[in-house]
Amino acid sequence: MKKLELLAPAGDMERLRMALHYGADAVYLAGTEFGMRASAGNFDESGLREAVRLCHEKGAAVHVACNTLPREDELSRLPAYLGLLGDIGADALIVADLGVLALAKKYAPGTALHVSTQLGVVNSEACKALFDMGVSRAVLARELSLDEIRRIRKNAPPALALEAFVHGAMCVSFSGRCLLSNYLAGRDANRGDCAQPCRWKYHLVEEKRPGEYLEISEDGGSFILNSSDLCMIAHLPELIDAGVTSFKLEGRMKSAYYTAVVTNAYRHALDAARADRPLEQVWIDEVGKIRHRKYTTGFYFGQPGQNTSAAGIYFSSADVCAVVESCDGEGNALLTQRNKFSECDAVELLTNDGEPLSFTAGALRDGENRPISAAPHPLMPVRMRLPRTCAPLSLLRKSRTDAP
Repeated sequence: MKKLELLAPAGDMERLRMALHYGADAVYLAGTEFGMRASAGNFDESGLREAVRLCHEKGAAVHVACNTLPREDELSRLPAYLGLLGDIGADALIVADLGVLALAKKYAPGTALHVSTQLGVVNSEACKALFDMGVSRAVLARELSLDEIRRIRKNAPPALALEAFVHGAMCVSFSGRCLLSNYLAGRDANRGDCAQPCRWKYHLVEEKRPGEYLEISEDGGSFILNSSDLCMIAHLPELIDAGVTSFKLEGRMKSAYYTAVVTNAYRHALDAARADRPLEQVWIDEVGKIRHRKYTTGFYFGQPGQNTSAAGIYFSSADVCAVVESCDGEGNALLTQRNKFSECDAVELLTNDGEPLSFTAGALRDGENRPISAAPHPLMPVRMRLPRTCAPLSLLRKSRTDAP
């Protein structure tokens, strides 16, 4: 079997550390320009250098997104930036524009080239043409079915790797190319500044009754462009069989908690698929414990009608309480609070080396070792006894009382 890669998002340094801790084989991130998530934290020059160092220290690869469609006045800044990425040892550049591809070959000649899903690769002839241009991986269009991917793999150059999204937010545009945000809000989605108008709540207005906004549905309004979230955690064996070797998690603008939970769950799922073991239900349940829209399998099984969500509702069955900063051999831990929790709460410990462990929170102390009954303040230090020793970046969470 070819090497399989779990590719996790890293919107900033905290998310990058979570991705590495919870088992990513590679991360994708962006600098302060030319990436499709302008509102993410992203990385300046020193941050990019540190990100590459940390990833390589952990044996993980770094893919840098240069996948906007730059306008003419932006091109002059690209050569120096691409040269920097080559110099600091980025493993791959993700590009969506043929001009950027040509510049990357010139200014970062030793760096692998991946084409973004923004390029809309939907057939093997495109794969052949891109491979001839020096591309080593195609991030396939999200509109493809498993059968189509299987046929592409059969006819594409064998040395060209195929990457596919397996989890996270989707949009209604073709492979992410959308003008709706630019038209309605003056923010160009193709340069990473999408205002997400597909998530807005829409009404009808009848031309002879201006100012009267009519609901299209009876369930709180119609989100007629609002896509459900992708979740393929139970179907990685089918993707492997179709020829996918890199499994991409969406989410550079999601929380560090999201990055940790989703990376951890898919790490176990991919390991199970590789070993031809059934996936345990606990890891399928994990992806319900992060904030998400209704889940769908996208276009993989040829059922596009299921992909729109009738409401803008997010679901989550749990919230993160705290991040473990240190823990001794007896479970005595120093935590940093993320959401309020109290003594005697039913909580769960998430680690990177076992299943989540449920227990009741015991005595709490603040950073000065004074007894407290609750931890209400953001980022406050908290000391408590955990039921087992664990590594830093382990997480404490509790179930939501309003979970569906």
